[in-house]
Amino acid sequence: MDTEKIKSALADVTAEQDPTLKSAKLASLCSALWAERGVELVVVGGSAIEFLTEGAYASGDLDMCHVNKATLPVQERREVMGLLGAKGGPRNWQVAGMFVDVLGPAESFARTPFRRIEAPYGDFLVMNPEDLLVERVLMSYHTGESKTARNCAKILISVALRGEIAMNWDEVRRLANRPEYRNLPQCVQLVKEVADELKIKSPLHPD
Repeated sequence: MDTEKIKSALADVTAEQDPTLKSAKLASLCSALWAERGVELVVVGGSAIEFLTEGAYASGDLDMCHVNKATLPVQERREVMGLLGAKGGPRNWQVAGMFVDVLGPAESFARTPFRRIEAPYGDFLVMNPEDLLVERVLMSYHTGESKTARNCAKILISVALRGEIAMNWDEVRRLANRPEYRNLPQCVQLVKEVADELKIKSPLHPD
């Protein structure tokens, strides 16, 4: 991507008023620039849930990990993010009025693929919802931000239960039983809570 295209894209991102669309444009732009270096990025955490729920959950920042490199050297981070006029680093940046974290390798234990989202400067990847759900439930019981994580998990569950995104519930059950999580009872409890609110049967019901 040449300098003029980057400049135009940054102006577009900066002017965008819709928070979720602004994040999507910036994720698209960052992914395109890193792809030119042979690095594939994936949006993770609350940022990923914001995209999957189409803004029902608002993250407020953009968190990205890399999926095909062992590490991203500090100098390379500075070079690529420097193309965007980013301030900060080497992992936490401010770009076009947003905070962007370029973190370490993505951790995914799911067998389901990352989601791919179309955006103005090229498609970008988003962490699969099964990993996100089990991770958020874990955080809701074991971190200082438990209320935020719980609310985030409930929004993701609600969107999935309403059929607005595809969720592989068998995979959720398998992940929740893995040693990295071991939180199946908590997942079952929270999914049932949301299902009861929606007056539908929980897909994680024990029968």
